[in-house]
Amino acid sequence: MKAADLFDLSGAVALVTGASSGFGARFARVLAANGAKAVLVARRPEPLQSNLDAIRAAGGEAIAVSADVTTEAGIARAFDEAERAFGTVTILINNAGTAHAAKLVDETREGWARVMALNLDAVMFCAQEAARRMIAAKKPGSIVNVASVLGLESQKAVAAYCTSKAGVLHLTRVMAHELAGRGIRVNALAPGYAVTELNRDYLNSPAGQAMIPDIPMRRFGEDGDLDGPLLLLASEAGRWMTGASVVVDGGHVLPL
Repeated sequence: MKAADLFDLSGAVALVTGASSGFGARFARVLAANGAKAVLVARRPEPLQSNLDAIRAAGGEAIAVSADVTTEAGIARAFDEAERAFGTVTILINNAGTAHAAKLVDETREGWARVMALNLDAVMFCAQEAARRMIAAKKPGSIVNVASVLGLESQKAVAAYCTSKAGVLHLTRVMAHELAGRGIRVNALAPGYAVTELNRDYLNSPAGQAMIPDIPMRRFGEDGDLDGPLLLLASEAGRWMTGASVVVDGGHVLPL
């Protein structure tokens, strides 16, 4: 089979959370470019609209839904809008996330809860909603949970983020176990440090640049580095993969 056919997403409906910027914005464009009808979900309507316009200008089919996926109503609204426009969501990219820096002794209950609500709880309940609807429609599908290399290793002053992403990796395995018999694959994508508009200033700073020698490939991730792994997990190219955690980090988590 030709690679173009293997990764073709024609007929799929792909919902991407956190699709207004960073990884999510790129993921939505890549999925649409490969034939999926894309549903862009995020809280900020202005950047969401900008990404939607770019997809449509390139010939893709997409809609944007401004919704807060940390709430039950927001999740329901996102999936309802997707179904009204395109039908049942068959690909979910659980990408929305947040982080904040706080030493362990200074972390607050509010800060901890805010990170967990978006990074872990939203992953669980968006996947639950997607799975329920796929099962009801008798359609197979793929769920991709975006984790991080910091779910595999520890770093000071980001306990909530590291813990939430470790939770995503284990939750992915549990989901995969439960949903495989329903024809729904669940995998995780664990990126390393990659340059986006959200972290560009820090990664270009002296502190950020000091991290590069610890990356065997001697660079941060760039636009396009996650495209292939994303398409592998979302498409029929990965049809016998479930419960996997695909690490894409330039070798960052390799043992020293």
